[in-house]
Amino acid sequence: MPGVRVRFAPSPTGSLHLGGALTAVSNRRFADERDGALLLRIDDTDAERAVPGSEAEILADLEWLRIAWDEGPLRQSDRAERHREAAQSIGVSDRDGSVRFGRVTLVRPDGRPTYHLASVVDDLDLRITHVIRGKDLLPSTALHEAIARALGAEPPEYVHHGLIVGEDGRKLSKRERASSLAGLRELGIPPEAVRAYLEELGLPRGDVRFDETRLRRLAVEALGSLSDEELAARAGAATKLGPVLRGAHDLVEARAIAERLETPPERAPTRSPETLERFRELRAAAADELDKEQAKAVVRELKAVGGDLRALRLALTGAERGPELWAVLVALPRDEALRRATAP
Repeated sequence: MPGVRVRFAPSPTGSLHLGGALTAVSNRRFADERDGALLLRIDDTDAERAVPGSEAEILADLEWLRIAWDEGPLRQSDRAERHREAAQSIGVSDRDGSVRFGRVTLVRPDGRPTYHLASVVDDLDLRITHVIRGKDLLPSTALHEAIARALGAEPPEYVHHGLIVGEDGRKLSKRERASSLAGLRELGIPPEAVRAYLEELGLPRGDVRFDETRLRRLAVEALGSLSDEELAARAGAATKLGPVLRGAHDLVEARAIAERLETPPERAPTRSPETLERFRELRAAAADELDKEQAKAVVRELKAVGGDLRALRLALTGAERGPELWAVLVALPRDEALRRATAP
């Protein structure tokens, strides 16, 4: 379909909502599949709702999700004069300075264009062929088509996708951390998992319930596909800790694992001093830093003599469960491992 042009037009009211991210992904995919272009537009006609810094946050959200745009960002506030000009050509001016189109206000008394006017005028001027948006905007479609035709133009084709809703069937609340990209970052979900989840949803005709279990499964897959170096970097940890972070389900857990290894646990009495003693003998005889096979050899030797590996893990990390023990041994230099395995 030659000449396809779509747009993503968020309002600067904070980090992208997960539903907004679905709209962005849907527009990008629609354009890519038709060799078209995606324009990024900031719909900032409602100054009261605008949150300082939101535009930069939205751009960062899109870059985090690896959603590129071909044109923009364009701000509706920069085109107010064009919007007022269009309103005068089709509307009726009231004594308070506002301009109306039937019962709908196109320009406020203070001269600021409304969303309905600005959105339609910009879509026409920017030659948008398809408007892909959430079905919560479906009630506005007839009005938008009427404004476009009043301006002497054929409106773009409108496509409305279902919304992402909670378990109760209602739109995800902004109070829920998983409802925004900022919240998902706080939860440690990597962008590859969020993008994959949204791509799986496609362009849903009906509402879809948010499936955090599926998203977290995708997060594990995404982390598993990273190199040791990249995984460590995402967790803000030293590169050598990459292998030990492999068992993490998200980046929050990965950071917690890294912190446990970087911060010696409090020394406490052990239930298996003989295991610690044998480990110290094996570790003292080995190289300062172990590779994977050397570390696995130490673990095998301890298993062969019936060593209590949980007691060793507890001494080394402060937890009885966690990453593969061989990976812990790779991460800890010899002197540090010997210090931690010394019974108080």
